Amino acid sequence: MAGTLKVLDGGATTTLQDAGRHGYRSLGVALSGALDPLWLACANALVGNPADTVALEMRVLGPRLEIAQGSLCLALAGDAEVQLIRSNQNSSALPAWRSITLEAGDVLHIGAIRSGVAYLAVAGGIDVPEQLGSRSTYARAKIGGIDGRALRSGDILPGGDHAVVTTLAHPLTHAHGYAHATGPIRVLPGPQDDCFTEEALAIFFSTAYTVTHDLDRMGIRLSGARLTHHPAKGADIVSDGVTPGAIQAPADGQPILLLADCQTVGGYPKIATVISADLPRLAHLLPGMQVNFATVTRAQAHAALRAQAAALQEWIAGLAPHRPAGWVNEAALYGDNLISGMVDAGVNET
Repeated sequence: MAGTLKVLDGGATTTLQDAGRHGYRSLGVALSGALDPLWLACANALVGNPADTVALEMRVLGPRLEIAQGSLCLALAGDAEVQLIRSNQNSSALPAWRSITLEAGDVLHIGAIRSGVAYLAVAGGIDVPEQLGSRSTYARAKIGGIDGRALRSGDILPGGDHAVVTTLAHPLTHAHGYAHATGPIRVLPGPQDDCFTEEALAIFFSTAYTVTHDLDRMGIRLSGARLTHHPAKGADIVSDGVTPGAIQAPADGQPILLLADCQTVGGYPKIATVISADLPRLAHLLPGMQVNFATVTRAQAHAALRAQAAALQEWIAGLAPHRPAGWVNEAALYGDNLISGMVDAGVNET
């Protein structure tokens, strides 16, 4: 029987997310899905799921969860404060980037999400209905996940059916997990870079911008040097399609980075668009962080995406069975190592 999770406290903004709701943007439905699909894939790999299986996406402050019945194999991808309280009241910190099987009565308390975003995957996934081809939560339209909203106290999350899962970790990187690229966020100029002055373009590619507190799954407002619009073009355009990664600049000249829950059209000119390979990095931007941008060619963007896919597959292929310190294989102890006989060494035979 598949296990069940009970939400004791939903945390700040915990939602269910998978690979997203593809194919409906022409109807005005946002893509949604995991802000960092690479870490989603890593968490799922640790519990034997396909990469795009629905999992808990946690930001700012994680939830408190109880195994209500059965057992569940879980894995956390991210940097967070996690406390495991067993049903016998023994308490310990729970490391990330490795899987663990929990039993009924065990409680998982996930605190501050230090990495900006983190994912908790469950072997077999979370058994919630698909809506428009996805289980992802899109709160603005109230679809997906649990009634189209963030998790809250009292919610029940049924685990899906799954085979027995071997406890896994990466022998080289389990302490820090899958590492993203570093350096400036890579972008393709445009599609409305002609709406900005040459000075504004030079500033955008040479100046650091600061992440503000105005951020959510829809986008991130940045603060920094003002991007001046071309006087003949102005700060507004006829609304056209936007996509996650688009960088809009309204009349105040302060850039807005669009994320997974962004609208499907917009009327602000877009100075640049983040390449697909760097989109997951945006999920980890926190207020006060500095971000720089660098332009690349389409060929370089395609090469970066191919290299990223290869690196992810290499990381997943490197997963191996893991036995934490003090771990005992009780199935083997009780099932395979039973005493089959005994000899009384004190008896002398003649």
